[in-house]
Amino acid sequence: MGRTRKGRDISGWLVVDKPAGLTSTAVVNKVRWALQAKKAGHAGTLDPDATGVLAVALGEATKTVPYITDALKAYSFTVRLGVSTNTDDAEGEVIATSDIRPTDEQIKDALAPFVGDIMQVPPKFSAVKIDGQRAYKLARDGEEVEIAARPLWVDELVMTDRPDADHVTLEMVCGKGGYVRSIARDLGAALGCHGHVRELRRIWSGPFEVEDGLSMERIETLAQSPELDTYLRPVDQGLADLPEVRATAEGAVRMRNGNPGMVLASDVDYGTECWASLDGVPVAVGRYKAGELHPSRVFNL
Repeated sequence: MGRTRKGRDISGWLVVDKPAGLTSTAVVNKVRWALQAKKAGHAGTLDPDATGVLAVALGEATKTVPYITDALKAYSFTVRLGVSTNTDDAEGEVIATSDIRPTDEQIKDALAPFVGDIMQVPPKFSAVKIDGQRAYKLARDGEEVEIAARPLWVDELVMTDRPDADHVTLEMVCGKGGYVRSIARDLGAALGCHGHVRELRRIWSGPFEVEDGLSMERIETLAQSPELDTYLRPVDQGLADLPEVRATAEGAVRMRNGNPGMVLASDVDYGTECWASLDGVPVAVGRYKAGELHPSRVFNL
């Protein structure tokens, strides 16, 4: 007989402004403890030294995590020019240096090839799996790893500041699976001067913005109190990029049992992935087909 998970049946999203020095998993565990929640997860890992938006899903909101993971995200980051590290960030060992320092115009011109559909090689110190093992584990063991390039959509990449000759601050909007450290590394290579990420902050992720994030100090202060619950955002915010259709009462019952259910007339096209609601509460996600939603995920709310 399986072990019963302890905690409250609480559902929703908590937006955290993650501090440097904590893993994303550690943040999720702290939030789960603070809310005494049975189930929690996050949408999009941040490196331990990165800060900014980490959207934590509780309960039924965990079923919407893939849609936030797939959504566009925005990052502000500072690149240290003239130095490469083995981790492509400030925590790694220096492996190459250069006295070359590009001009602002050279940097701006070099950004263009990084916009649109690009191929990107993840850092050697990353969670990418190679023959069943994490790349970072192989790299720590001193093994030479070859990581295949992966497609990435970069919606925007612009220079926002040049604090000094050694540093440039950029903002990037990209899709799923983007590594900012790889952008810094490859930009340094394109400029012929080397480069790595000095600071990284995620400023928004899908519908969640850093201005709405709670600090870890605030979460700990409000831990296990009713006030912390007031910061929870509804489950359907994780479905913001999908069209909504409205279920009939009978259709909602059918969908919650895993069957196609009737939804009210909608302008969504046949076969479109969307979500159905009843009285504003999410019922299911699925494909719209001829007046019915064929559910792939069902919510128990």
